[in-house]
Amino acid sequence: MIAFLDGIVAGKTLASAFVNVGGVGFEVGMSSTSLSKLPESGQRVTVYTYLQVRDDGMSLFGFLSLEEKALFEKLITVSGVGPKVALAALSSYTPAQLADLISAQDVTAVQRIPGIGKKTASRIILELKGSLDQGLGGLFAQDEPAQSKALDGATEALLSMGFTSAEAELALKGAPDGASESALLQYALKKLGS
Repeated sequence: MIAFLDGIVAGKTLASAFVNVGGVGFEVGMSSTSLSKLPESGQRVTVYTYLQVRDDGMSLFGFLSLEEKALFEKLITVSGVGPKVALAALSSYTPAQLADLISAQDVTAVQRIPGIGKKTASRIILELKGSLDQGLGGLFAQDEPAQSKALDGATEALLSMGFTSAEAELALKGAPDGASESALLQYALKKLGS
């Protein structure tokens, strides 16, 4: 799995961005909200990703925050909601707004999302309400400290890149306290590269 891309913005369209990572260009489908927040072409960016593998090909979807990615992953578990509709939802509302609408069971507001009718809006609310009762906090484990979550996320990303658990543990040893997952990952990759 591709956990994230850290590279240079090479361009964008209305529905996707092109990220150059070490000379390899990745096309990443994104919400219009994320696309509008991307830095200019030639600037560095970190994009969290979700890889969809189907019989007819692979698609990569990108997010500028872990909350947006987590909500996207929840949305596509709902029957009748594919990646395009999930991106439309994230283009219509911020992750916090959408989580609040689902928690409040606001079918009318959810059905304003392009591609979502009343039945699908009701299904989204029915299937996701329990996990979003506390808003976005419901997307992540409540009892795990933030530092531990960041460390676990960085370790998982390193493992998905092909490093062994021993290499990942060694690379993250001595990392600064309170660092975010992306900062921990950059720290580890610098140690592994030196």
